[in-house]
Amino acid sequence: MRKIVIRAGGVAIRAKLLDTPTAERIWAALPIEAAARTWGEEVYFDAPVSSAAEPDARVVVKPGDIAFWPNVAAIAIGFGPTPLSRTRGEIRLAGPSNVWAKALDDVRQLKCVHPGVAISIQEDG
Repeated sequence: MRKIVIRAGGVAIRAKLLDTPTAERIWAALPIEAAARTWGEEVYFDAPVSSAAEPDARVVVKPGDIAFWPNVAAIAIGFGPTPLSRTRGEIRLAGPSNVWAKALDDVRQLKCVHPGVAISIQEDG
């Protein structure tokens, strides 16, 4: 099982990759470094990857889903409601996104990440 670690400020979240075309492209692009952006209770950042929406792309994700938003080539990690969420518990992304990894640690740690903070993804192990 391939694993990554996402680091931002003092936060480190491990995740396992899923068997998807997007996961393959992101794995091949590692390490990835960018500046964090926030949107409600979501952290997202640019990724040097191109991947079309996959057949199971979704707008509503679960805590721990790590997604790639094809429209803007960004990785999105939701941990609570966004401005588009319809209920307090819903994590609604800005557009259909490919879920390519599952967090092994609590993504709510990202609540302390502020816009502009350096964020990175690299192989774990």
